[in-house]
Amino acid sequence: MNARWSARGLAVVGAVALAMPLSVAAPAAASAALATRPAQTAAGPLTTLDHLDFLLDEATPPADVPGHTTYRLEQEPTLLAPWTYADARDGGTFQRVGGGPLDPVTGEWGQGAYNADDNTRAAVVYVRHWQQTGDTDSRQKAYELLRTVAYHQTTEGPDAGNVVLWMQPDGELNASAEPVELPDPSDSGPSYWLARTVWALGEGYAAFADDDPAFAAFLKERLALSRGAIERDVLSKYGQFTTADGMRVPAWLIVDGADATAEAVLGLTAAVRAGDEDSATAARRLAEGVAAMASGDTRQWPYGAVLPWAQSPAAWHSWGSQMPAALAAAGDLFGDDALLAPAVTDATSFTTTLLTAGGPDNGWFPSPTDRVQIAYGADSRVQSLLALADVTGSTAFAELAGIQAAWFFGANRAGEPMYDPATGVTFDGLQADGSINRNSGAESTIHGLLTALALDAHPDVAARATQLTDVEDRVGLSYVEAEDATRTDGTVSTPESSWTGEASWSGDRLTLSPRQSATWDIGTAESRRWIEPVVWIAPGQSTTSAWRSAGLLRVTGPEQGISPTPGALLPYGLTAPVSADRREVSVTAQRGELVLDGIIVRPWISRLVLGGDTARTELVHSSALAAQRTDVGTDGRPTTVRVYDASGALVRTAAAQGITSVVVPAGGLAIAAD
Repeated sequence: MNARWSARGLAVVGAVALAMPLSVAAPAAASAALATRPAQTAAGPLTTLDHLDFLLDEATPPADVPGHTTYRLEQEPTLLAPWTYADARDGGTFQRVGGGPLDPVTGEWGQGAYNADDNTRAAVVYVRHWQQTGDTDSRQKAYELLRTVAYHQTTEGPDAGNVVLWMQPDGELNASAEPVELPDPSDSGPSYWLARTVWALGEGYAAFADDDPAFAAFLKERLALSRGAIERDVLSKYGQFTTADGMRVPAWLIVDGADATAEAVLGLTAAVRAGDEDSATAARRLAEGVAAMASGDTRQWPYGAVLPWAQSPAAWHSWGSQMPAALAAAGDLFGDDALLAPAVTDATSFTTTLLTAGGPDNGWFPSPTDRVQIAYGADSRVQSLLALADVTGSTAFAELAGIQAAWFFGANRAGEPMYDPATGVTFDGLQADGSINRNSGAESTIHGLLTALALDAHPDVAARATQLTDVEDRVGLSYVEAEDATRTDGTVSTPESSWTGEASWSGDRLTLSPRQSATWDIGTAESRRWIEPVVWIAPGQSTTSAWRSAGLLRVTGPEQGISPTPGALLPYGLTAPVSADRREVSVTAQRGELVLDGIIVRPWISRLVLGGDTARTELVHSSALAAQRTDVGTDGRPTTVRVYDASGALVRTAAAQGITSVVVPAGGLAIAAD
């Protein structure tokens, strides 16, 4: 948990854990340190648990805490949990720290030393490592961490099944942390930590079902407890829909989040496969809610993505974006193509857009405003792509997974590895300017290891990902600020806050009254481009504007519905593309005020080229409405080109020498590799 940041706003509200500050602003706690070793270079498993082992510590909770107990607590009173943060120190060492300010007298933190979010996901790491390798130490740590996960559950009263988030170093639970997180107290309603508890308990039950039936029975009982909370507080609204800024959205998502709900689905589907039929209905219904968040198409925002938050059609974030992975698991389990289809579109249309635009950015709200990248975001994309590869058998998703996983090994804007296979250290994040946060807290460590485990289970993908260490070329979605107009008689102003409550201004805004105009330089390109003005409009208001060579844009403010604030900041696609050689885009307001945040420019053919000492991979993706011809490859090198349609189905394979021409289907992609 690198920090607590709300994707539902730039204010801290406790919805999730994840953004990446350059340095964690928490005082140091007395703790051991781990020296890093030179990076592993010999062939072998990528998964190394040393750093996560280092983060683990023991706590003995007070006796007889009402509503909180766990398996064999009387016989085994000590619990195991990872420290939340690990600050980098000189000499490649780390200091374990908790969240919030430290009280030097009591030794307590404003939040705590350990938290349910990291306990659950660390348990998943050790469960998966044990299952893949048979490692007995990982089995024991999985057992201990699952006991801790269960202790965080509230077992009685009106909030039974919900989860207390934070724990102090001595094992005392902290239900109301500072800074305040929602819900407060943390077990007073549905939460991300409830969803992740279901994830861990489901995978834990599946792993221990045959190995330790008594413990598995306990985990199944606790899974039923938290599933009951979801059925009571979330699935009681199953089948109901509402609106958010005019978008029809399901009302039965955990904290209105397809992201949180997806992680619960991962646990429930694992449990059902292991024989827990009682979890089947909840798994299917939650997956249906996730699938209902699919939006847009290859042509227009959000380009076929499964959106994470029902309260905003303007927000997408990479962290926790395992919606396609959950839909793949549920679609496969229930034999339901209606669940699988949105995951496929997310991968072929949105993920390719994300990769060619720069990688797993923290947030597009809706413009790419938060360009920080963290392991949770990169791993979520890898997990989703590999899940689709396993379920569909399409090599398109395996190839895309290798391209995304290369982020961990240097194919990123820093040009440096984010994960070290020799130590298991994953750095806390990558800033937009290419600087690296070299802290390595629990969340980053966990998600680096989840990717490493997935790659170890897919050695062909691993071999490719580790060979691709450099970004050689990238042409994709770009963004032009409205205030950067080369000519305008409109008014530039600064919003009072960059966060609207459901979206984010990228900078200043430009307001054009009727007959006022603006012109921007968007440069030339290799292909035609779609233009999407990002427009602010209040409910019921209307604006009409004429865009030179791109048609009229008519926008009416949508019904607010459950969105947090009136008014919407959304991209609107123009009807005609801009030619490759046209440098300028111009607009004249005709009716009503046109309030612009900026302009999204998306090429018909996007491209990403990754390289290394012995490998080169080129991805091209089409957002055009018809098949497009383009060149791939490089002089003097043999290459194999695979062309896929918009469903990920292989259309053709060809071997070529040097640069070759390919035809990419509408919405499809091609990958050239040597």
